[in-house]
This record gives sequence, C-alpha cells and structure tokens, in this order.
Amino acid sequence: MKNAYNTYNMMLKLNPYSIDDLLKAHKMMMEGLISENGKFRSGGVGVFDGDTLIHMAPPAELVPSEMKDLFEWYKCSNMHPLIKSSIFHYEFEFIHPFADGNGRMGRMWHSMLLGKWNALFYWLPIEELIRTRQQEYYDALGKSDMEVDSSAFVELMLEIILDTLKETRVVGNAGDSNTPIRQDDGTLDGVLEREILALLKKEPSITQKALSKKLNIPYRTLQRKMKELQKYEKIERIGGKRYGYWDVK
Repeated sequence: MKNAYNTYNMMLKLNPYSIDDLLKAHKMMMEGLISENGKFRSGGVGVFDGDTLIHMAPPAELVPSEMKDLFEWYKCSNMHPLIKSSIFHYEFEFIHPFADGNGRMGRMWHSMLLGKWNALFYWLPIEELIRTRQQEYYDALGKSDMEVDSSAFVELMLEIILDTLKETRVVGNAGDSNTPIRQDDGTLDGVLEREILALLKKEPSITQKALSKKLNIPYRTLQRKMKELQKYEKIERIGGKRYGYWDVK
C-alpha cells in the first residue's frame, strides 16, 4: 500500500508519454515485491482469472518494441482521448510488459493519460471502480482477445468512466474542476481546496469526517486534500486530535 501511495503521489510529476517515466513508476510501485521492478519482464507471463488462463502475453523479447510502438501510436493518434486511452489500456494489458504489477500500472497510466487531457481525471477513482467490477473487467479483456478487437474492453471502460463521473462530485465546468492545480511557486489553485479552506475558517474545530460529509466527497479524498494543504502550508493543525483546531493561513 505504501508503494502505491508514494507512486500515486508523484503522478503529476510523471510524463504519461514517456516510457522512462513508466519504468520509474513501476520501480517505485513494485519496490521490494519483485526483483525486476522498474524493468520490462525477461520471461513469459499470462493473465489468469483464478486458475484459468485467459491471455498469454507476447514473448519478452518483443516487449520493448511493442511498448515503443504503443506510446508512439498514442502520441500521434487524433482519436478522442477517452477512446484512445481505453485502447492504450487494453493494449498495455495485452502486452503485459512487466513480470508483475501490470494491472495496477495499466490503470494508473490510463488515469494519467486522461489527466493530461483533462486534469479532473487525475483524481477520479477509476482504479477503485474497476476493482469493484473485476469480473466484468476480466471478461471484457477475454472477449476482446477472442474477437481480436478491443471494442468490448473500450465500451466497458467508457461505462466505468461514466459511472465514475456520476458518482464523483464535480464543481463548475472543466476549467473549474476540483483538481488541485500547482502553480509555479508550488501553491494550489483548485475549487475543492478553496471550499475546504472556507469551511475550516468557519468551523476550525470540525472533524475530517464531518468535513467530508459536508463537502459530499469520499473521506479518503478529503484526507488526501488535507495533507496537500498542510504540505503547502495552507493549513496547520493546532493542538491534539480531540480538542485541537485547524488554523487557516
């Protein structure tokens, strides 16, 4: 969990069009878990649903060129990002470039590609939604493999993205998303951050759980935002957990 947390924290610093950054992210994600972290796999690998093999990935010697082609295709394609990012995700899982961690990396990179198009997507819990629909996810991968066509997988991903948008609180238009936008001086400029600061000024003793309910956002999202605001010295916790309060700078 710590590896995933640290990797997602550096997401905004990574270039989703860079294979070197993909390897860098995998190195951090799988640190201490496999010996080939940060490297493309050196052996054969398959995708399993329980004990059932649903996909045998291409030979290891083809992985570097396959990944290079995939990244080049994405950068050059004029297809809509919602569609081509889903195709990228499918092709990534088809190639299965790593010995382990392919699912996590594929889902993270999908979010990053979408985030590059619209920063809102950096913070949508697509990973979580896929996890709750894991059987559909594997079924769509298997169906696309059998049909040699990514359409089934792309349709599922678009449905998941739509469901995510419906379940996520969005304020304003795309230009006023909840996404924290870091300025050159490291400050934050996001609608959700401003709402948090306004409520903390009004109710400095409010608990984070109560704050997340008032804002109608998941508790984990609120915790992440609070840590960011503390990191950039926008707020400071004064006193203990029970009797303390938040000081807004």
